[in-house]
Amino acid sequence: MRRPRDWGQPCPNAECPLCKRMHRGHVSAISTSMTESGKRRIFRCQRCTTTFSDTRDTRFFDLRTSEEKVRMALKMLLVRVELAGISFVLGVTEETVLEWLRRAALKAQESNAHVLRDLPVTQVQLDAMWNCIGRTHARETDAAGERVPAAEDGRPWVWSSFAPELRWMSAAVVGPRTRDTATAVVAAPKARVAGIPACCSDGCTGALAALIAAFPVVTTCARTGKRGRPRTPRCAPHPALVYGPWVTQQKQGTLLTLSTRVVRGAERLTPLGFLSSTALVARVHLPVPQAWAPWARKTSSVCKDRERRRQRVVFFQAFSHVARPHMRVRRQLPLHARIRHGAICPRWQARTPAMAAGVTDHVWTFRELLTAKFEPLDSQSISG
Repeated sequence: MRRPRDWGQPCPNAECPLCKRMHRGHVSAISTSMTESGKRRIFRCQRCTTTFSDTRDTRFFDLRTSEEKVRMALKMLLVRVELAGISFVLGVTEETVLEWLRRAALKAQESNAHVLRDLPVTQVQLDAMWNCIGRTHARETDAAGERVPAAEDGRPWVWSSFAPELRWMSAAVVGPRTRDTATAVVAAPKARVAGIPACCSDGCTGALAALIAAFPVVTTCARTGKRGRPRTPRCAPHPALVYGPWVTQQKQGTLLTLSTRVVRGAERLTPLGFLSSTALVARVHLPVPQAWAPWARKTSSVCKDRERRRQRVVFFQAFSHVARPHMRVRRQLPLHARIRHGAICPRWQARTPAMAAGVTDHVWTFRELLTAKFEPLDSQSISG
């Protein structure tokens, strides 16, 4: 007997008992329709009889513009094209492009939440990138000269957490150089990395405190039976925690000294063969300004709005994980799999960091990145 095809579409009806559930065999295709963006397939839930299209709950749902134009605008945002140029080429306003970016950032954030789970990572590099933007209100700083969290002036920092084995950016946070931001960056590897990885950073003062808060060993003092307030539980670093910062000294933009020291876990760092280095995460900072026009210095495309920067960071993070092949994680093809295409005989299989981590088995297309659908995290497995 012929089995119905599994379309992988969730029911959008909130009153349906199988709402947002996939691969249950309750969704079937009933018809197709032609739109400005091409063919649309119409589905129906057999449980609640709700009909919906394949673009429901995606970034292309209820858009008056064609998909091709939206994808072109988002691709141009990833290759350092400013908003004025995009609006001129595509014939749309800058506010429209920013709205498409906001939608894409929401989908990218959802994709990161489902893809970044239980990564086989043993080492993490932490670093922060600062773009040189002049201050508009110099008084909006604290006593140490750092930017206050609610300020709208310059000093925009982009914190990143990078896994060298998989070329994986596990976290990307836009915020000031404070302990609260460092805690947010460290919280991502704690929730997604299996075990306690060895961490290296650029010597930020809040990184060690954030690591101790993320991987603590709490010791509760026994009650003595005497009068008085009981002793406060002691919080100590985990014995398996490894942390080695790089300390740099600069004068007027010139590097004077560069040294490293292992603050925690020196006895564990040496047997595992790890090196205290932030070289790979620093290399990530090269394609980032090349992909983001707001990071271009001394140009009219520079952006000081933190929310706009955060949307670009999240969108680039999701694109880099699943849709952008990386040369360092490619795999050599066996001789029988090297099929010649004309004069070209490929020797390597292009792979993304998500393929290297075993999360997916193919390179996602740009449309797949914007239309991917997931089940709720509390109702799916790691491979779901």
